[in-house]
Amino acid sequence: MILPPATLGMLGGGQLGRFFVSAAHEMGYKVWVLDPDPHSPAGLLADHHLVAAYDDYVALDAMAAECAAVTTEFENVPADTLDYLAKFIPVHPSASAVAVCQNRIAEKSFLAENEVPHGPFAIIRCEDDLRGAADALFPAVLKIARFGYDGKGQARVASRDEALAAFQHFKGEPCVLEKMLKLDYEVSVVLARDEAGTVCCFAAGENRHRNGILDVTVAPAQASPFVTEAVQLRAQDIAERLAGKLGYIGTLGVEFFVCGGELFVNEMAPRPHNSGHHTIDACDASQYEQQVRALCGLPLARPRQHSIAVMVNLLGELWYEDFKGHGSYREPDWSVLHAVPGLRLHLY
Repeated sequence: MILPPATLGMLGGGQLGRFFVSAAHEMGYKVWVLDPDPHSPAGLLADHHLVAAYDDYVALDAMAAECAAVTTEFENVPADTLDYLAKFIPVHPSASAVAVCQNRIAEKSFLAENEVPHGPFAIIRCEDDLRGAADALFPAVLKIARFGYDGKGQARVASRDEALAAFQHFKGEPCVLEKMLKLDYEVSVVLARDEAGTVCCFAAGENRHRNGILDVTVAPAQASPFVTEAVQLRAQDIAERLAGKLGYIGTLGVEFFVCGGELFVNEMAPRPHNSGHHTIDACDASQYEQQVRALCGLPLARPRQHSIAVMVNLLGELWYEDFKGHGSYREPDWSVLHAVPGLRLHLY
């Protein structure tokens, strides 16, 4: 068990890392952040910010010497980096778990091997794989295997010819071709799992996306007019089983498509999830506190949601004149939101 005032390490300096730093500070820990961006949100709040690449072994050695344990705030930290740090200090989640979640080919293969419900797909490594893909897969979504997020690195394709054109646009990067399902809605489950295998799930949230990016989450999901309690319980059961199969330690997000009342896993996030932001204000313990607890070997909290929550994701580039990050900057009048009873605004 790692107790305060120990120093914890965070690989990644984004907003999820910043919330982790806040939670760790509230619990009495210090935090070092490693991120190449000198202005990263988490780095600005951390006790120390190592401005370095994730494969900078001088920086990694410094982190290993100072930190009692290390975690990550996004899935694209190199697995080799996690393996290297694990030679010296505890690292959660493990390199093997992150490696599955950071590569769509590995992830889809993992779901299939473990008989977890998922949509039809084909692994695409060359144009011949696309030519040989089943006709029934179309219309589909072609997704690059690595470094795609928030709708990036994806293309909707109605036909094989469109898929071939998209594959060429992706410069022949390995991809997954996923059949487009008749979607009713989407839900996600955020959970925490400790070293002993104890799992604590937050209530599932119903998610609504805009342009491939999470826009709104309603939690618990059954507060939405679409989601039944049976769907929520089934989603929690599948997410818990996945965490066990991964040997996962930490906070994990699992996204689902719901089609005709049936659940299909979309993807896993080996970190806190944007749909879990509401846990900061609507639950006794947040997903970030759970991440700290799992990392440090503390007992997990039994998260009780004391309020129905609606989380709205604010995107900074929409504050510009042309809504594409160009033109004059138009920051909203935040006082309007601060005046709303029960509303909590988080800017980073």
